[in-house]
Order: sequence, then C-alpha cells, then structure tokens
Amino acid sequence: MAIRSAGLGLLLLVCTLLPPWALPQMSPSDYAALIEGPQRPDRQGFDSLSLAEIMERLNIPGVSIAVIHNYAVHWSRGYGMADVETGARVTPETLFQAASISKPVSAMAFLRAAGEGKVSLDEDANRYLKSWKIPVNEFTRDEPVTPRALLSHTSGTGDGFGFPGYDPAQPRPALVQILNGEKPSNVGPVFWERKPWTAFKYSGGGTAIIQLLLVDVLGKPFAQIMREYVLDPLGMSASTFEQPLPPDRDARAARAHLMGNRAAGAKWRVYPEQAAAGLWTTPGELALFAVEIQKAIRTDSGRVLTRALASEMVTSVGIGSYAVGFSIEKRGEGWYFMHGGGNWGFTCGLVAHVRKGYGVVVMTNSSSGAAVVRELESRVAAAYNWDSLDKPIPR
Repeated sequence: MAIRSAGLGLLLLVCTLLPPWALPQMSPSDYAALIEGPQRPDRQGFDSLSLAEIMERLNIPGVSIAVIHNYAVHWSRGYGMADVETGARVTPETLFQAASISKPVSAMAFLRAAGEGKVSLDEDANRYLKSWKIPVNEFTRDEPVTPRALLSHTSGTGDGFGFPGYDPAQPRPALVQILNGEKPSNVGPVFWERKPWTAFKYSGGGTAIIQLLLVDVLGKPFAQIMREYVLDPLGMSASTFEQPLPPDRDARAARAHLMGNRAAGAKWRVYPEQAAAGLWTTPGELALFAVEIQKAIRTDSGRVLTRALASEMVTSVGIGSYAVGFSIEKRGEGWYFMHGGGNWGFTCGLVAHVRKGYGVVVMTNSSSGAAVVRELESRVAAAYNWDSLDKPIPR
C-alpha cells in the first residue's frame, strides 16, 4: 500500500509540473486514483486525506463525479450511500437534484427558442408573458425588464430566492401564485427594488418568470419543453424536470440528507419552480450539457446551440459576474463558466473551461456537501493540470 501511495504521489507531482499536451499517458482509472487518494505534495487542508476519509469527516453520505477532458466525459464514479435508510449505494446512474444548476440548463432552452425566432433576449419580457405580467412601476416604466436581465440576475428584482421546496404531501402552488407570494406558496412575492441593469442580485424569482414565459410562448408544460429543447437532443435521457419525480425515476434517485448524515424525513422535496431548482440528473449527463457549450463555441456545431448563442452563456452581460445562465470567473489564465446548487438535502457544483475542453461536475446528497464539492474541483484541476491551479513547489 505504501508503494502504491508513493507511486500515485509521483504521478500527481508529474501532472502538476507538465503542460496539458505533455501529460503522461494515464487511464481514467489512474486519474480517479489520484483524485481519490491523499494529495502530494501535502498543502494541508484535506490533502492528507483520501476522499473516503473526507466524506467520513464531513458526514457526507454520497458523492458522484464526472470529469470532462478533451471535450468528452473522461470518467464518472459514485461513492458512498445514495440512501442511509436503505443502504443503497451511489453509482454513476444515481439521480441527484441539480438545484440551482437547473438555471443555466433552462437558459439553454430559452436560447434555443431565441434561435428559432420565438423569443428574444432583448425584448420587453412582458411582450411574451400572457398569464402574468411584470409590474410597471417607477423602476420598470422607463427601462423594460428583458429576458437577458432576468437570466443574468440584473433585472432589479429584490426577492433573492432561494426556494425551500415542498414536502411531497403538502399542497403546492401554481407558478403565478409563487410569483405573487400567494398561499400555498412558502416564499414572498417577486418584486422590484431598483432599475434593470443597476446591479447584480441573485434572483430565483427572475428565473421563475423565464419558466412562465417559455410556457406561455410555447404552450407546453415546462418539463416537456426541457425534454424537447435540451435533454433529448443532448442525450440526457435519465434527466428530467418533472416535479414531483415519477416513481420509475425515483427508484434511481438519491435521498436528501441533512447535516450530520441524517436522512431528511421525506426522501426529497418538490420544486414547482422547475427552471430555478427542478432538474434531476447525474454528473455524467450534466457534463454532456457543459460539453455542448464548449463544442458549440469551438466548432459552431452544437446539437442545440450555435456558436453565437452558446457565447451568450459565457460572456458577462457587463454588470456583475453573470452571463446568460452562468457565472463567469477568471482563474489563473483561464476563464470558466460555473454554477453551484443547493436544495434541501443536496449540494452540487459545475465548472468548465470556456475555451478548453475540460471541466468537472460534482453532486452530493447532503446539505453540507459544499466543502467536498470544492475539494474535488481542486483535485481534478491538480490532476489534469488545469490553468486554474497555482503550481505547487516540488518537495
């Protein structure tokens, strides 16, 4: 075991010192072993621990990961328990709630509809809304609210949602009731506190407006829109925006767990705010979604988006750090598109390079999974020598 650990440490050191084109010929299993094991050199933090030891220390029942390399899913694996009550194990096919990563997936559907001429990023959203209207007031009278502003959290909304979800046995509101803050909604109304394009403020309510807009324009249930516009074209056959999750898919779904590795009562909560928080998926299928953007930008041959439309998802609107759907961040010399997510009992993260074909998706069935998501992102970046990583000094 000591010899194997030393060998893995040497491989990790070699990987961090070589440029990507000169990486040693390693199998996906080799990379997975580097990421799962203690890190060398040890820069403190969690480096001295294996992934299993990190999960035990943080009381994380289950983790699933998919790594993107060279514009493809290089490997995916599951770790730990999908359900502490039944003892079911996590596999790459286990479904997790994507939480707020639902937002950029929904943004892709809007962009496809824009490419078909059915909607526009820069028109007044009220032109498309039929069953509810954005209020005209001192903030919106002279500066109409556009889908681009809603999808980049710069529309001036003040809700800051954050949706808590609903127990499957509880009554659930219609989307218009959610926007108005009417019972049985468990959140307040969407409201405006400043003019569009004044500042960034994260708004789940803004994404809920986009959901209603697409339903009004296309005349179909939102889950069907997402199936036809994004999921099926990308081969995301296991994924769904259906809320609640149908029984046949629930058989593959992870249970929600709260802090301390505790089962969370109901197996999961229901999110009628589907565009903002309603996607069930796997890391491998979310990776296909990220690769679609990367390939469209590189070759203008996406299955769903053209290069011009995909570029909208990775180009800041000029206020705050968001593009259409994604947060954009510079790490080292690289620019990345990313989004995190946290629903009741689930935490996840997606990060991918804008110009280079790599990235990672991590999903956990725990409310306290953020630390392991960050740790795995860092380990993948180190093992694959991403340009986001500060190269360690050899010891």
